[in-house]
Amino acid sequence: MRSSRVSIVASALGAVLVLAGCASGGGDAAGDDTAPVTLQVAAVTSPMTDVVEAAADAIDDGYEIELVEVSDYVTANTILNDGDVYANFSQHVPYMESFNAGNDGTLVGVQPVYNFVIAFYSKTLTDIAELPAGATVAIPDDPSNTGRALKLLDAEGIITLDAAVDPYEATVADIADNPKDLEFLQVPISSLNAAYDEADLVFQWPSHIAALGLTPQDDGLLTELDDTFALNLVVREEDEGSEATAALTKAFTSDSVREVIESNATIEVAF
Repeated sequence: MRSSRVSIVASALGAVLVLAGCASGGGDAAGDDTAPVTLQVAAVTSPMTDVVEAAADAIDDGYEIELVEVSDYVTANTILNDGDVYANFSQHVPYMESFNAGNDGTLVGVQPVYNFVIAFYSKTLTDIAELPAGATVAIPDDPSNTGRALKLLDAEGIITLDAAVDPYEATVADIADNPKDLEFLQVPISSLNAAYDEADLVFQWPSHIAALGLTPQDDGLLTELDDTFALNLVVREEDEGSEATAALTKAFTSDSVREVIESNATIEVAF
């Protein structure tokens, strides 16, 4: 395997990060008599990291992929936007667009790679019909995933969203009817597993809930798969048309990556 794993301890509040040897936006392949161009790709957790490593096995001659493993999604975007890595593979386009809007970002999704099943889970309930009045529901605090969670509850008839609002952009303030008087707890995605012990209902990505031994297929009380939220390979806008990005895109849609995705029941190929 031609990838090497770099663990970075970083928080969403910001960290001082120094990365050496990072490939920047130029992106022309090295000649046969020179060292290959190293493309650093940030990712947060498995199966995202697994996909990056599979892509590293498939990248064309003249390039190498180096996995930069970070602790959270904000850091993955911050270091990319700052040019400290060449790309990241940790998010769907709606999340990326929220980051861009709030941080003067110039990130762009260049290739959907996999879709994933999202779900609500409960430590105490076995059926969503058992959700009690006054229950605490933990959902993500970022705009794109807030809308996704509320849209799923609305589709089930548990809440009703304001019909004038795009459900993908809905906030808790857009709940028009809350017949069970649910209390919403909004926390970062990385904190939702901790909320599982306290809340009655928790929305979570499969890549994180797996740490609790849960899967959406076996344990999800409400599930949804929406290709609007496919995980994308993301680069900076200035690098979108480069040869390096073309090589990355080819690697991330390779048979090696397809095999990794097809071996995981919680995700499906999006290319």
